Amino acid sequence: MFISHTFKRPDEDRLYGAIEAGGTKVNVAVGRSATDIVATDRIETGTPTATIEGILGFFEEYRVKILSFGVASFGPVRLDRTASDWGRLIATPKLGWTGASFVQPLIDAYAIPVELETDVSAAAIAEYQFGALRGSRCGIYLTVGTGIGGGIVIDGVPVRGNLHPEIGHIRISRGAADTGFSGSCPYHGDCLEGLASGPAIERRWGTSLDRLPEDHQAHRIIADYLGQACATLALTMSADRIVIGGGVSKVAGLHRAIANRMRYWLGGYLDGPTIRNDTFIVAPDLSDRAGITGALLLAQRADLPDR
Repeated sequence: MFISHTFKRPDEDRLYGAIEAGGTKVNVAVGRSATDIVATDRIETGTPTATIEGILGFFEEYRVKILSFGVASFGPVRLDRTASDWGRLIATPKLGWTGASFVQPLIDAYAIPVELETDVSAAAIAEYQFGALRGSRCGIYLTVGTGIGGGIVIDGVPVRGNLHPEIGHIRISRGAADTGFSGSCPYHGDCLEGLASGPAIERRWGTSLDRLPEDHQAHRIIADYLGQACATLALTMSADRIVIGGGVSKVAGLHRAIANRMRYWLGGYLDGPTIRNDTFIVAPDLSDRAGITGALLLAQRADLPDR
């Protein structure tokens, strides 16, 4: 199991490198552990070449001190180490990034171990270890921002299969109040990401959700779509808790509204104390630090001899 290891703590001159790569920005950090960060920076996600140059430039100062790297990448990304394209992005909506890799440049430049997960799975690991998913048998981290993605951990271990969970691309039922918008996803149109992500909201209503009046129909529509997704996750994964982060999720009252719509779509099914509890759908305890904390945990995992 991922979380069952006791991580080594290096001396003051030994560090871990971490990359949390999103579609808009890349957070980078070096730390003595996941909770002892020495330095951080933020790099715009531009072209693959420019972005990788910025990442390597940040770590250059710490070259001789870094033991290993943890990479938490936006997806879809190949996680199977036995695959010839391990670490490479697959058919991503991010223009110009299909086939690009955050992993290979690190291996080429440093020749030290690298551990890879999706950005949302890394955040789920961090919330399981230190935050809102502590004590969960099955915990889910859902991010709603530039895109929508989800990580699922069972006893702290990320769920993988043919690829990794792609929760943002599940189909949902479009409401009668939300017609005339084809959806922003280039692959599916009106999947969850195509209807409820930040770009979908801005294309539909001309601004972000937090800038719209509280009585604007957008709040009800987005809560309903995310509630549908949470109902599906509750039914399929038997989750103990769902953490929802990302920029869109910071709108006041949204978590409660999503929970109410989830219960509506469940229609009384799974009507136990866990589903009724106000702590079933919550904000991340680690706030915006979940992804980079998870990446540092991955780096610590990469440094273990039995990884």
